[in-house]
Amino acid sequence: MSRPSAGGWRGIPLRWRLIGLVTLGTILNYLARSTLSVAAPQLKTEFGMTTEDYSWVVLAFQASYTVMQTVAGSVLDLLGTRLGFFLFAVGWALANMAHALATGWPSLAAFRALLGASEAAAIPAGTKAVSEWFPPRERSLATSVFQMGTSVGNMIAPPLVAFCILAWNWQAAFLVTGGLSLVWALMWYASYRSPAEHPALSEADRAAITAARGEDVTGKPTSRGELLKSRAFWGIAVPRFLAEPAWQTFNFFIPLYLVAVWHLDLKSIALWAWMPFLAADFGSLAAGVLPSWLMRRGVPLVASRKITMTIGALCMIGPACIGLATSPGMAIALFCVGGFAHQMLSGALITLCADMFDSRTVGTASGMAGTSAWVGGMLFTLLIGQSADAFGYDPLFAALAALDLVAAVILWSLLRARPRAAAQIGESR
Repeated sequence: MSRPSAGGWRGIPLRWRLIGLVTLGTILNYLARSTLSVAAPQLKTEFGMTTEDYSWVVLAFQASYTVMQTVAGSVLDLLGTRLGFFLFAVGWALANMAHALATGWPSLAAFRALLGASEAAAIPAGTKAVSEWFPPRERSLATSVFQMGTSVGNMIAPPLVAFCILAWNWQAAFLVTGGLSLVWALMWYASYRSPAEHPALSEADRAAITAARGEDVTGKPTSRGELLKSRAFWGIAVPRFLAEPAWQTFNFFIPLYLVAVWHLDLKSIALWAWMPFLAADFGSLAAGVLPSWLMRRGVPLVASRKITMTIGALCMIGPACIGLATSPGMAIALFCVGGFAHQMLSGALITLCADMFDSRTVGTASGMAGTSAWVGGMLFTLLIGQSADAFGYDPLFAALAALDLVAAVILWSLLRARPRAAAQIGESR
């Protein structure tokens, strides 16, 4: 894969420059969605919201995101990664800025639903870009690089949002984070092209990238109905359904947990709440490095992803012990273990879509698997809203670890197909 590296800028291969751009977009996507969780303690007071009211606001985001994951994936396959991702990015930037107009939790939920609908394209778009530009052995690392953006965005949110609130007001936090996404959308449209269209690639480079992907681009792309009949698809979608609640709980409820259990103020949340997402970056890195290390030692491609996911699931035992914490520092340390663990296992699951489906179908497959994941997250958020005030958070964090362990068992049981076998549906049932 030496020739396709041509077109590098200052020694950086072109494909890695482009995945860096995807990573920046993912950072801003998660920064936008995390603005609410940091502002939540103040907004609860401002609007007189209970935890159950707040859970409905979160559910509005999750419901629209869940539905739109499948739609966004299909739109990306139809319009292409460049135009599709641009349109969704403009949408989430404007929707996030519109939060500043909220006057109560119902209007906040409405703007949140618009944000969820537009942000749903981020992971399918990143997965599609990886599928377009990277050979199989580099996909886990490329996916990990852009997936690190999810935790960086969450890491930046507490200090940035707290600064905006303390310096100006809560409305400014949404305007600033949304405005940054709007700038990125313009950068994306100006910079990204598929290998077939990128002016920095010669015809020989384009042919080399296509050959390295190992796809039959002359055949008919897999349809959505065929995907639903594929054992490979369900081998990815069901574990994602079970694993996603952990990340969404970390995203939306860590600040509220720190306020409810440890009575921290906004400045303290800004000091502590970013740390689990720094640990999550290392988990993303592990999801990229470990499979490559295993493959160099003879472990098959799909098995390397399974092993990585399983190790992450086992590490989720850490946050399951959150009820044993005797200080906010210890609680944050356990959240850090959870952030590392989840991004490690999630990176493996997300990469499997690029492994099992060709680049013309991977947006749809990733979006459908994302819908499955977000149904799981939405159901768990509903559980939190109904039980956190009454029973506390400790049982909920223990349940998250149990779900991840079950997800690992199902992954090993269902996903037996060879890479790209999902493109030949008869071989993957």
